[in-house]
Amino acid sequence: MYKIAVSLFCFLLWLPLAQAQSQQTPLKEQSKVQPQTQPQNQQTEKPLPKVMLSVRATEEQGKQVLRRYNYRSALADSAEAHKELKALVYRLQQDSYLMASADTAFLRNDTLHVKLHVGQPLEWAQLRNGNLSEGILVESGFREKFYHEAPFKPAEYVKLQQRILDYAERSGYPFASVWLDSIRIKGNKIEAALMVEKAFVVTYDSLQIVGDTRTQPKFLMRYLQLLPGQPYNQDQINASQRMLSALPYIKVARPPQVRFARDKAQVHYFIDDRQANQIDGVVGFLPDPVRKDKLLITGEANLNIRNIKGSGKQLGLQWRRVNKGSVILNGEYLHPNLLGTPFEVGAKFNLLKQDSSFITVQPRMQLSYYTLKYGKFSVFTEWRNSRILSDASPQSLQQFDLADAQTTTYGLNYLWNNLDDFYFPRRGRLIEMQLSAGAKKLLRNPSMEKSFYDTLDVKTTQLGLALRLENFFRLGKNSALLARLQGQALLNDQLFLNDMYRIGGLSSLRGFDDYFFYASSYAVSTLEYRLFTAADSYVLLFYDQGYYRSDLEQSATSDMPFGVGGGISFSTGAGIFQLVYSLGKSDQQPLSFKYSKIHFGITSKF
Repeated sequence: MYKIAVSLFCFLLWLPLAQAQSQQTPLKEQSKVQPQTQPQNQQTEKPLPKVMLSVRATEEQGKQVLRRYNYRSALADSAEAHKELKALVYRLQQDSYLMASADTAFLRNDTLHVKLHVGQPLEWAQLRNGNLSEGILVESGFREKFYHEAPFKPAEYVKLQQRILDYAERSGYPFASVWLDSIRIKGNKIEAALMVEKAFVVTYDSLQIVGDTRTQPKFLMRYLQLLPGQPYNQDQINASQRMLSALPYIKVARPPQVRFARDKAQVHYFIDDRQANQIDGVVGFLPDPVRKDKLLITGEANLNIRNIKGSGKQLGLQWRRVNKGSVILNGEYLHPNLLGTPFEVGAKFNLLKQDSSFITVQPRMQLSYYTLKYGKFSVFTEWRNSRILSDASPQSLQQFDLADAQTTTYGLNYLWNNLDDFYFPRRGRLIEMQLSAGAKKLLRNPSMEKSFYDTLDVKTTQLGLALRLENFFRLGKNSALLARLQGQALLNDQLFLNDMYRIGGLSSLRGFDDYFFYASSYAVSTLEYRLFTAADSYVLLFYDQGYYRSDLEQSATSDMPFGVGGGISFSTGAGIFQLVYSLGKSDQQPLSFKYSKIHFGITSKF
């Protein structure tokens, strides 16, 4: 009986090492020697014969057990045959046959003969709770009933150990240990008590930044929630690298390191500043709808100042001329660590002037909170004011379903981002969801007849839904595939043209003019292949498939437009040059090179 106990203790000590070795990349097979060209008067060298593996169980019950296991019987050489034998013994031991061993093994006539002792499967008679607290029991999922008269599988016991240690690491005890105490073995039954020793509690001491960066440690400490005196949390350290990758103005050079000094933990981050402050412009050429022999020049200008004074503050401005007479102006300001808390406050401003028809102003206030595991949660309120311009005639207003309206909206936003790079991702996933609800109030326009409002509800409830999914799959060393789905839906029984979403153009549905479609709800799916020629340069091929519907009372429409094309993006001394060529097809536009769209521009970073 003492031999069984000794074997069990040895196995438990050897098991973590064996598992680590089994997770490593398997050894490559011996390269096949290519036969060299031989003179015609010489015979080619014959391949070496293979070694056969013959395994027989020493007991009758072991023979029955052995039939359930598959193993290779023809190996390249005797070394490979011994490896296959060790793998078979390890699999048996993982399946409760801890006493399995190769009693004898000898090579005869290119065959490795093995006599294998399988033994009896070990079982848990009882695994008691030694000193595990209620919190450990809940987090680890340990229940004594799961280990009563159940097979003893070492892999399951190791997983239980790891769950307990993970919980301890999250609770400030990175040096905890788990073991079995009061072990008793009767026959093939094992009885023991599960014990844990937490050692001493470890707290954060400070955060150190290594690298060429102006980012302040105080900002990162609050952003990553690594506050001095807080208990050490290994999950927090692991999640911090993902949170750093989501920041556009720094680049993570290597994973963080933790240095322990007695009961204090000092976290070192290796980051460098990247050129994230941005000035860029894009110029587009479109056919002039008024003069067919002329081109209409559209444009866009962006200014983004990020990480102001190393504090994480951001300021952004955007101006766009969509078509003749239509202008978009956007502004944004983000202020992280509000009053020293993990909260971030943001303000946004959007203005859309649609030729001489209407103008919409839409400010927004937002409060966000970053979590370690679950991304970014935000609550916001938005005020939308859309007014009909005086140049629009009453007849055109009724024809286009325009109306003056004010909308106050409250909503929730959720963002998850684990892309490996902010600007040039090759792997990772981005998820963003938004839900909003509010009240819309119609305003009487002096130029409109009162009868226009007789059949309308002055006050209505409006709901909004938004979804964005992006998944980057790395196909090889220098290529990636982007699969994206984005869409929005506006739910209201009384919608007007100036309430609609606008899609089309480089940022949504390529192959069409910017803001070409009016939609009360839409979805655009994208497949885009990127071949990287450098870390910040690539060529692309894409296909955009869209669906939209416009729920106007007088002119409801729906369509499934699509766009195809390709482009290139590469770095120059002055910045990043971009060129995209696309074709689109819809009910309003045929698939023709006559309606192709070309966008090019240069992005300068400083």
